[in-house]
Amino acid sequence: MSRIGRHPITVPSGVEVDIDGREVTVKGPKGTLSHTIAEPIEVQMEDGTLTVTRPNDINKVRGLHGLTRTLINNMVVGVTDGYKKTLVIQGVGYRVVAKGQNLEFSLGYSHTITVEPPEGISFTVERPTQLVVEGIDKQKVGEVAANIRKLRKPDPYKGKGVRYEGEYVRRKVGKAGK
Repeated sequence: MSRIGRHPITVPSGVEVDIDGREVTVKGPKGTLSHTIAEPIEVQMEDGTLTVTRPNDINKVRGLHGLTRTLINNMVVGVTDGYKKTLVIQGVGYRVVAKGQNLEFSLGYSHTITVEPPEGISFTVERPTQLVVEGIDKQKVGEVAANIRKLRKPDPYKGKGVRYEGEYVRRKVGKAGK
């Protein structure tokens, strides 16, 4: 068995899991998420725990087994606690401003960049140089944070740009003058 896939998923109180054929729907205090399970994988609900099983040991099926268990576990955690990523903006004149639901970035370009939150994602500007991306879908939170980081990646020479909190930016030495 897959090492990750063999672990049962404990469903906390206040979370409702509905298995309808190949569709798993998880409802919790923060919202609802659903996922379609790949063909050979089976999911059973027993006594407040979810168990993911597979019919055979083919490599592709073994990979799907662990993946399915992790995706369902991420859905359970998302509807109870939610996910968040913190981004730090570094550089002279680089900042972010909240304009209603949208964010307006000044990142050293000749224009400002406006970012609209997709459905299920919210932005919080803690400081002009720090923002938090929050939501219940781990994949969507990570994707939105990566797209914001992509607006101005950290510069390896001066360290300017948008980076994740705690991300180490490897610095390069500039050319030596004579």
